[in-house]
Amino acid sequence: QVHLAESGGGSVQAGGSLRLSCAASGFAYAYSDYLMGWFRQASGKEREGVAAIASDATTSYIDSVKGRFTISRDNAKNTLYLQMNSLKPEDTAIYYCARARGGLIRGPSRRLPDYKFWGQGTQVTVSS
Repeated sequence: QVHLAESGGGSVQAGGSLRLSCAASGFAYAYSDYLMGWFRQASGKEREGVAAIASDATTSYIDSVKGRFTISRDNAKNTLYLQMNSLKPEDTAIYYCARARGGLIRGPSRRLPDYKFWGQGTQVTVSS
């Protein structure tokens, strides 16, 4: 079965950095074939798509993290990453790794309905 496992969360001061990782397994086809994304959900807020990376390595980011976060993938290791720099208190949330639904999805979509499989989440807390 599909399994996604996030790691790398923690507590940091504003301006600090964290690197999240997501180990993927159980895919029917090659990991490199799938659209992958990072989502986050702050307490009392809706889940939002932070970043996505398509099979052709094109990326998409929510406006609030552009220039600070970088999504990448290592297809040889079946691993997804999110490098987070210049962290702000408003970045505090549970961060989830996700894989898109089967079938062709064009472009690095960050839409919730395009994703089917989710990790358990990892907490990121940024203090001021």
